[in-house]
Amino acid sequence: MTLPRPPQSDISLFLCGDVMTGRGIDQILPHAGEPQLFEPFMRSALGYVKLAEDRYGPLPRPVDFSYIWGDALPALARAAPDVRIVNLETAVTASGEAWPEKGIHYRMHPANLPCLAAARIDCCVLANNHVLDWGYRGLAETLMSLRHAGIATAGAGMTLAEAAAPAILDVPGKGRVVVFAWALEDSGVPSEWGATEHRPGVNLLPDISPRSADAVANLVRKARQENDVVVASIHWGGNWGFEISERQRRFAQRLIESGAVDVVHGHSSHHAKGIEIHHDKPIIYGCGDFLNDYEGISGHEAYRGDLALMYFPTFHQGRLKRFEMTAMRIRYFQTGFAQGSEIQWLADTLNREGRKLGTRVIMESTHNLLLQWET
Repeated sequence: MTLPRPPQSDISLFLCGDVMTGRGIDQILPHAGEPQLFEPFMRSALGYVKLAEDRYGPLPRPVDFSYIWGDALPALARAAPDVRIVNLETAVTASGEAWPEKGIHYRMHPANLPCLAAARIDCCVLANNHVLDWGYRGLAETLMSLRHAGIATAGAGMTLAEAAAPAILDVPGKGRVVVFAWALEDSGVPSEWGATEHRPGVNLLPDISPRSADAVANLVRKARQENDVVVASIHWGGNWGFEISERQRRFAQRLIESGAVDVVHGHSSHHAKGIEIHHDKPIIYGCGDFLNDYEGISGHEAYRGDLALMYFPTFHQGRLKRFEMTAMRIRYFQTGFAQGSEIQWLADTLNREGRKLGTRVIMESTHNLLLQWET
């Protein structure tokens, strides 16, 4: 006899964009890996540490595992989300087999994996353009390391079936959070990274046509149960620019309209993009970076890639009830609370970009923005 599932209480999530704990950040953690790089203009990950120090002054070395999260830790403690999901944009490996003819290679030594546990991350999305930077061996070690750490993954695997399988996260007494993840080639993912029946790789979407949206929705419906909150996490588009294509909007809206997906978690852009609420379900088109080693790198300053957001959507019976964001700033290889004019810049940007999407934000407290939407 199958017992009925309990009625769903509110389920809250923490979502963010790219968490890039490799390269320079890996070098200041307790177990720095081999710093060698194969980039055209940088041959050592220590070069990114030097760029940051040249701009802001000396960085502590080594730091403890919680250092990189800075003020994000009290923000998480205050929000107390049921599930914490990040796009982990680095291989977790000691492999030295860099993917040939790829300009950028991110890796974090597996011994530094406790930095994710320090923020109690529940799920790492791996469908992105850096998870195979250090080859198939690097991907295998990444998957194994995260599994041993008790962190769920979605979007990459040793076969297509594993890469396409969702992460299923139980929320006792409330239901489940189910995370599916895909990547698109337009985010910089090489076509040969796509997983197949006999080849490891990422869960690669061929396109964002209506046909692909329907295929995604059908796949999700097979795994979905009553009281689930389903996240479709998608690595798509370029790194810079606020424009959201009509094809992206139609794809995301179709996933919502199918009844299969409750939140579209988009990432790849290095800065926050507009947010849409469609049928009381959120579509985050681009979360922006959350942790990176870009300090001291010039270019694209107008997009304020140093500013980040922590996204805290809360769902009641599958519908968005509340959507709060905490404004952050990346500096000294850690996230800290954004200040004054920085928070205002984020609010102004979200309001400008949200105008065409039917959303706006208001300042709720010192560091927090509250999303409002047309119903």
